[in-house]
Amino acid sequence: MVKELMKKFVEVFGEGGTILPFFAPGRVNLIGEHTDYNGGHVFPCALTIGTYGVIRKREDRKIRFYSMNFDKYGIMESSLDGLAYKKEDNWTNYPKGVIWAFKEHGYEITQGFDFACVGTIPNSSGLSSSASLEVLMSKMLIDVYGFTDVDMIKASLYSQYAENKFIGVNCGIMDQFAIAMGKKDCAIYLDTATLTYEYAPVQLKDEKIVIMNTNKKRGLGDSKYNERRQECETALEEIQRIKNIQTLGELTEEEFEQVKGAIQDPVRMKRAKHAVYENQRTVKAVEALKQNNLKLFGELMNASHISLRDDYEVTGKELDTLVESAWKQEGVIGARMTGAGFGGCAVSIVKADQVARFIENVGKEYEEKIGYQADFYVVEIGSGPVQLAE
Repeated sequence: MVKELMKKFVEVFGEGGTILPFFAPGRVNLIGEHTDYNGGHVFPCALTIGTYGVIRKREDRKIRFYSMNFDKYGIMESSLDGLAYKKEDNWTNYPKGVIWAFKEHGYEITQGFDFACVGTIPNSSGLSSSASLEVLMSKMLIDVYGFTDVDMIKASLYSQYAENKFIGVNCGIMDQFAIAMGKKDCAIYLDTATLTYEYAPVQLKDEKIVIMNTNKKRGLGDSKYNERRQECETALEEIQRIKNIQTLGELTEEEFEQVKGAIQDPVRMKRAKHAVYENQRTVKAVEALKQNNLKLFGELMNASHISLRDDYEVTGKELDTLVESAWKQEGVIGARMTGAGFGGCAVSIVKADQVARFIENVGKEYEEKIGYQADFYVVEIGSGPVQLAE
């Protein structure tokens, strides 16, 4: 993939100069959905699929972008001066936003660059292709421009800042953090309220992680993501009138049941219930994994999907069809939607010797009910962003 991208870079931008290759992974969240902006815990891991990028400094202040995934756009040109979100700039708004975020935090970039990339993450799948691109650009800026005091936690925060303030999507920290801090064969148990974290080994001896893609495209900025966030914020404000808390993630299930009457709207109550109960499920799931109780971990995954379907209402027919079909298959430990919802992907843990039959059966049922095919990826847990050997 890197050789192919390097060749394409020279073809598009010409030879000469120092061309440096990089990689940033995608991510999947095993459990803990829509908790990251509610001060709760999440449990994501980086993947071995992701975004490859190559970069070469320029002498002027131009920045030129090219993507093999969006070849139809050709070279898209901007400048370090007057960086602003423009709808017509399409995918390049993500790397532009990161440059802007670094500048906002006091890091001056004086020379432009040529940049080309190719992603192995399906676009709009919910596996964080946008966050992967953001963290990739952050890693490039750190290494190419010598911003050595920016560690990968800061890089994840700057990437999130770009998405919040430049792109206009009010996302939490999970995606960028999971990608920036990924560690092979480990998931990250992250407290999003404090950014304290620990690596938890995911020991799948006879099982595989299978991601199921609905192939229903969704965009966070166009979805009801911001609406759900607002509902939770309003519910929190209502609870704060009777209890001194900063986030919904501070509440146990029992505490929530005691204070939920303060929430004036039944829909907001359901949203807040999901945020609280999902956070507690995540805590229990990590504990189950530490005790090698994969059966309980799977049961908590299943319960997570039910809550996302019934209380948070972010699944939809496509995701429900995949997950409910998965639950019926032999060798399935657990399955749930992952990501923001409204399309995108679901994640399942399946006995290795049943994977082929699982994909065949779920794929057939999905196509019969939805009318088009789902895609399946058997994935490995990978590491964080890295500069590659040339």
